Amino acid sequence: MPTLQLALAVSAALVAVLAIRAHYLDESRRWQVYAFKPLATLLILALALAFTPVRADYQWAIAAGLLFSTAGDIFLMLPRDRFVAGLASFLVAHLCYVGAFSIGVPFGAAPLLWLPFFAAGGLVLALVWPGLKPALRAPVAVYVIVIAAMAGQAAGRWHMTGSVVALAAAVGAGLFVVSDAVLAIDRFRWKFRAARAVTLATYWAAQLLIALSISGA
Repeated sequence: MPTLQLALAVSAALVAVLAIRAHYLDESRRWQVYAFKPLATLLILALALAFTPVRADYQWAIAAGLLFSTAGDIFLMLPRDRFVAGLASFLVAHLCYVGAFSIGVPFGAAPLLWLPFFAAGGLVLALVWPGLKPALRAPVAVYVIVIAAMAGQAAGRWHMTGSVVALAAAVGAGLFVVSDAVLAIDRFRWKFRAARAVTLATYWAAQLLIALSISGA
């Protein structure tokens, strides 16, 4: 990996660690969340734009997804509850990723690989359903469908191309599903202290792997 891209990747990982740590600090130091959380995703966005891709349309679709993800990060960290705005931002991000993973590969090319993600999504939705306000049920259900399709399409792209970068994107997409599943269970079903660390660690690992997939796409 070239020096600039390596520096951005390492910086993003370090800032992500600081952001995760900040969530467990006392209130007087929680300002670090506001500094480090969006910065980590913006550094990954800078990494995505630093590559010279084989296909510029793939790069721009991933970059758009990262930009909307940054908006989602900001909405979800605000003191007032902006869950719906954050959900909408990440929904658009996943649609951008679906578009990226469909470039040069038919949509739904490997439908059997979609099944585990839809099964996992259905299980999580069933677990959190009693804790969802009626007004949130339809948006959350749509979100689950879209993120499962995103992960399934990423897996299908890897199945069709067999490339290392497609595998990176597929693993990243799978980690995104894990991240959102943990977030949903913690928010709407069972609270547990490690949830924030697990959610954010898998989230930034997912985004980093998806961004790295640009290097050979």
